Amino acid sequence: MSGNNGRSEALDETAQTITEAGVSADAANRADHPSSKVMRFSADAALTLDSGPKLGPWQIAYETYGTLNADRSNAVLVCHALTGDQYVASPNPYTGKPGWWSMLVGPGRPVDTNHYFVICANVLGGCLGTTGPASTNPATGQRWGLDLPLVTIRDMVNAQAVLLDHLGIETLFAVIGGSMGGMQVLQWAASYPERVFSAIPIATAARHSSQNIAFHEVGRQAVMADPNWCGGRYFERGVRPSKGLAVARMAAHITYLSDPALHRKFGRNLQDRETVTFGFDADFQIESYLRHQGMTFVDRFDPNSYLYVTRAMDYFDLAADYDGSLARAFLHSPTRFCIMSFTSDWLFPTEESKVVVRALNASAANVSFVEVESDRGHDAFLLDEPEMFRTVRGFLTGAANARGITPPGAGA
Repeated sequence: MSGNNGRSEALDETAQTITEAGVSADAANRADHPSSKVMRFSADAALTLDSGPKLGPWQIAYETYGTLNADRSNAVLVCHALTGDQYVASPNPYTGKPGWWSMLVGPGRPVDTNHYFVICANVLGGCLGTTGPASTNPATGQRWGLDLPLVTIRDMVNAQAVLLDHLGIETLFAVIGGSMGGMQVLQWAASYPERVFSAIPIATAARHSSQNIAFHEVGRQAVMADPNWCGGRYFERGVRPSKGLAVARMAAHITYLSDPALHRKFGRNLQDRETVTFGFDADFQIESYLRHQGMTFVDRFDPNSYLYVTRAMDYFDLAADYDGSLARAFLHSPTRFCIMSFTSDWLFPTEESKVVVRALNASAANVSFVEVESDRGHDAFLLDEPEMFRTVRGFLTGAANARGITPPGAGA
């Protein structure tokens, strides 16, 4: 009996290794050859990173929606959050799911692609076509892994700026993003104020808090504690630290929700059973939900990218680049700002947005602020939130009038 069990476990292990090898091969392929537009740059156009090294050759993957007008004044850059991608308003070719912000971006939506030309790029350090740890290191022919220098939010923004240069877009009508995307929006406004007519940072902050750094560290340690992480060289071994990454995603996902939202959706309801099992199976619906979130995430995201992108968020501290003065980051800024937060977001609470608003006021910037009433937590910015949609639509319409672009609904 024990011999059969041992054989069964060995077969299961072999099957898991084969499956993970397939997932790793697919992940490696999409890192170099994504199903989207790609701009590739030679070593002569290397990016100088905040950490010091030059990165080149390198590439950036992106999608566009709508049509660029004759004077190139209607371009909107959408910056994605931690685990997002370039497929903001079109189905993700790997998961089959709708674009992650398709309720906000698209024909007739608040960011109306009938009137605006929308660009969304996979961030530097990502895993869907922009150079990241899963990409091929041209110097070795192997995956970069941890040999890739660490990247920052500013590095991500600088890469996007190079992309826009090559698309022939000198100025952006608007930059919009939530969470890590909101950090990129703030960095754009600070680094390239003359290129940003309007900015909409949502559910974000000008620096990552110690609590948020702590949550990220738990996730990174979960990934690195998985035996299949192999010091970041899992591609060469044909394995993948799926269990560690799933746990990291489970822990992070809790921070995206609120207690009222969890209680409304799950309460203490049991999962497909009448009574508890007095064991460690998923007795509760919330447990089953988190396990599902963890396992579906590992199919679409590279574990090393998770380490890199969370670290980029941790390093973000906009005021530190301006002698500790956030107001100085936006001094004499010509950009029009609309800051948004959500009442139940405890990951990036409203007070963090108010810090940015006060700094913008101190720098005499043009700023409006809206706190959206919602009990959905941090994830509210990705969901159907009518007040957020009305605010974005109204702000962009006003900005379009100010810039001389015919706004949606004005007979263009």
